Amino acid sequence: MSTSTHPDSVLILDFGSQVTQLIARRVREAGVFSEIVPFQSAAEGFARIKPKAVILSGSPHSAVDIGSPRAPQEIFSAGIPVLGICYGEQTMCAQLGGKVESGHHREFGRAFLDVKEKSALFDGVWERGSRHQVWMSHGDRVTALPEGFKVIATSEGAPYAAIADEGRRFYAVQFHPEVVHTPDGAKLLSNFVHNIAGIKGDWTMAAYREQAINAIRAKVGSGKVICALSGGVDSSVAALLAHEAIGDQLTCILVDHGLMRKNEARDVVAMFREHYNLPLILVDAADRFIGALEGEADPEVKRKTIGRLFIEVFEEEAKKLGGADFLVQGTLYPDVIESVSFTGGPSATIKSHHNVGGLPERMNMQLVEPLRELFKDEVRELGRELGLPDSFIGRHPFPGPGLAIRCPGGITREKLEILREADAIYLDEIRKAGLYDAIWQAFAVLLPVQTVGVMGDGRTYEFVCALRAVTSVDGMTADFYHYDMDFLGRAATRIINEVRGINRVVYDVTSKPPGTIEWE
Repeated sequence: MSTSTHPDSVLILDFGSQVTQLIARRVREAGVFSEIVPFQSAAEGFARIKPKAVILSGSPHSAVDIGSPRAPQEIFSAGIPVLGICYGEQTMCAQLGGKVESGHHREFGRAFLDVKEKSALFDGVWERGSRHQVWMSHGDRVTALPEGFKVIATSEGAPYAAIADEGRRFYAVQFHPEVVHTPDGAKLLSNFVHNIAGIKGDWTMAAYREQAINAIRAKVGSGKVICALSGGVDSSVAALLAHEAIGDQLTCILVDHGLMRKNEARDVVAMFREHYNLPLILVDAADRFIGALEGEADPEVKRKTIGRLFIEVFEEEAKKLGGADFLVQGTLYPDVIESVSFTGGPSATIKSHHNVGGLPERMNMQLVEPLRELFKDEVRELGRELGLPDSFIGRHPFPGPGLAIRCPGGITREKLEILREADAIYLDEIRKAGLYDAIWQAFAVLLPVQTVGVMGDGRTYEFVCALRAVTSVDGMTADFYHYDMDFLGRAATRIINEVRGINRVVYDVTSKPPGTIEWE
């Protein structure tokens, strides 16, 4: 998928802020396509994308340091609107002839902004003379404006909290409009892309679907294509999009490794075969996987074993089909951003088994990644556009290694069965209580700990089950879900009564950070 299909794009220049992704999301929510480019390759990105507007992100750097990142000068001479945010404001001022100093009053967290002048940026959102909450996070500040700029808003710690050169359509703010703690921030960004840059809000999932289908057809031609279907939303949406583009040239392969949730493989296959008439092979490889994992306690070894076996099984199945030229994969935009992070850090390993690492090289296949420009919520929207049922689209994320990493300690068939049952009861209770959609992810974990219990007149010595539920926007950070105790009591009672092998239930109240969402 190349961005040449998006003539009305906004380029977001990433100086390394933790929240740059949020800028892209807010712009897209306004119906405008945006792409993030790290500052090192900004000149190349600017030439390639030919954006209608540019946004400069925040940064952990200090604009006063020698060698600190800068925007390519051609951005300021291209005659297009530019918005600087936080560090973006500082580098903009420094590059256009203003002054920035450090060591002034630092502002972190909530602050109040006083609007001093009317501006196209504030149009219809903030009146002159009004006061508004914003979110600040800076230690440096602007101390002299470049020629042509005027102050349009101030805060206690930032006399240049918002500035504008209306003639050149250059705007800059010291606060972060992209975060939810700036309540009107999304409206300001919408003003910038619609009213100031004049971009229509016509970037929709319907339009994206059409572009993606054309791009897949152009890339694949008459080649044979396979897709690793995991049963998750990403790989399912990628498969449906590819199927709509190329029909029977596509074969999906679902490898049941015996580590899926109760009836999961069966339900996914039924949905795809009944509703979409899509060529789909179900491979029952449970014995092979569980045999190799039996007794293994090291989480890294578990992951590597599952990854290696998955590639072997997938390769065998692909060869039975006579090979393939292309592999469809559900890579998302956050994975792409992480792999080109400005620190030059390596790509984060995507922890789901649709990312069949190493397979394309081994089998000489090219990758087709129709979702690589989308965020997770956009993929869900595209799924709806393609007719996937809501019950499927709203499913909680499920890790590639499946129940293997929810079973700390040695894995056995018996423990996996106990866990599968407990997990199914827990999710059933969540659905009955109407809480499923309020939770990002919920699951049971079978601990490698046995405790004494009393059931009837007998003494038991059985496993402990931990329940986990978190709320999150993107999985990067998460908070534990605050159940009421009645709910937890009900779920625990059912699990203990209905699952042989568990006599104690605990609830995990760790947030991320410091914990991870999964236990392994």
